[in-house]
Amino acid sequence: MDANCLKRYTDSGVIILCPSSIYIDEGIKIGSGTTLQPFSVLTGNTTIGCNCIIGSFSFLKNATIMDGAEIRSSRITDSNVGQNTTIGPNAHLRENSSVGDNCRVGNFVELKNSSLGEGSKASHLAYLGDATVGKNCNIGCGVIFVNYDGRVKHRTIVGDNSFIGSNCNLIAPLNIEGDCYIACGTTVTKNVSKDDFVIGRMRETVKPNTAKKYLRGEI
Repeated sequence: MDANCLKRYTDSGVIILCPSSIYIDEGIKIGSGTTLQPFSVLTGNTTIGCNCIIGSFSFLKNATIMDGAEIRSSRITDSNVGQNTTIGPNAHLRENSSVGDNCRVGNFVELKNSSLGEGSKASHLAYLGDATVGKNCNIGCGVIFVNYDGRVKHRTIVGDNSFIGSNCNLIAPLNIEGDCYIACGTTVTKNVSKDDFVIGRMRETVKPNTAKKYLRGEI
């Protein structure tokens, strides 16, 4: 970053740590009180609001980041992040994704062509592809929005105030209405009505005193 560019941002209240390690395209808009940590990259038509934190090793291209958001070592392309929302570390927002206000998108969560409503959380290890998720929803660890049938991409809709437990598969096209609870380990293939509880896993089978045979390869 050249001295004139640095001065322009710092004079407007932007805090830049280790300017020599940061790359900023011309025309990037950054609000007052925002901090850019070392090794962040801002490209394309990116706009960042006031009082944000753009963490080290974050990459933003054609991204809109609203006031008070924090981006932790994550990649955001052609996507929007709402106010007071936290992204990362190591999250990936791909093309045409939108995360609302007061949301949490955690480590190793990927969104593609998807929206996450206000107050919703996907805290770790989930894939939201071609999904519309409402307000105040919880997307558990290991949840997969299964959007591709081998030929065509399909969409999944999750209504407000729904809970999707860990390690669920949501097979699109699918409509899960509001206030639903999907128990962990469930594969959902049919539309779910409002206030439904859905569980679709087999009970475990225990075979006493046989583990050694499996470990030795005798079975």
